[in-house]
Amino acid sequence: MDQKQLEALIREVVAEVMGAKAGDVPAALVNDVGSTVKQAAAQSQTVIDEIPDDELVDICSHEVRQRILIAHPMDTEMMDRMRQMTNARIGAGRAGSRLNTVTMLTLRANHAQARDSVFSEVDQALLDEMNLFSVKTRCTDKNNYLTRPDMGRRLDDEGRAVLEQKCKKHVQAQVYVSDGLSSKAVEANVRDILPAIMSGLESFGISTGTPFFVEYGRVGVMDEISELLDAEVTCVLLGERPGLSTAESMSAYLAYRATIGMPESRRTVVSNIHKDGINSVEAGAYVAEIIRIMLEKKASGVDLSL
Repeated sequence: MDQKQLEALIREVVAEVMGAKAGDVPAALVNDVGSTVKQAAAQSQTVIDEIPDDELVDICSHEVRQRILIAHPMDTEMMDRMRQMTNARIGAGRAGSRLNTVTMLTLRANHAQARDSVFSEVDQALLDEMNLFSVKTRCTDKNNYLTRPDMGRRLDDEGRAVLEQKCKKHVQAQVYVSDGLSSKAVEANVRDILPAIMSGLESFGISTGTPFFVEYGRVGVMDEISELLDAEVTCVLLGERPGLSTAESMSAYLAYRATIGMPESRRTVVSNIHKDGINSVEAGAYVAEIIRIMLEKKASGVDLSL
């Protein structure tokens, strides 16, 4: 498309938006819109040119998201400093009043990753590797889990029976894993965080229960588990709802003498556990320390001062 064809197209589109005739659109406005279009095209081409022809690049990768997509930024060093402090989208850029193509495609890809994480199941090979047997809540499938949060807060009859049979009771700390809303969070973190917690508790001389995995689990199912196993402190490592920054964020929810129907204010939580947040091993050591303090002070949630 040559310059005249582009100007004619822009004039036609602007006229339609303004509800005017093409001949009535000011030439200055056509030039301004044309400059914006050219700038956006050049910006997108610059990003594309950075990708080697023989390399397939993951558009969701950290490297792609770290690229500055603003044309002619005033302070590149300032933007770099900002990006070191957050994994939010810095310097996303725009094409006119809209996001540019690269940013829009990245957002759509990140959204797809988040959906996949919610609807996928934790790999059984990982559970076998971690020596975690599985029990289920009253949810029958993923759709049931998403639409009936109350059913994800109670174990099914078979799950209660399995825990009664396989788990140690009357321990000081019971730690278990649950998929929650992100299977990817479990797969990304459990290999490091669970051994770190168990090792830390062992070093403190704290008796621990048998780790296991709860499928379709909400945070509240820890209350039933606490009562069933008579644990002083119960801790669940649970996949959090994924966002557009990461689908691998895990949280550790802890409570002292949790009981069914207790207020949420009695829970303590360590959140943002992922590679761009709190390191899994570091989080595991911190969780073990919190459990030690809970046992010492016999409190959790708002009643606990850390």
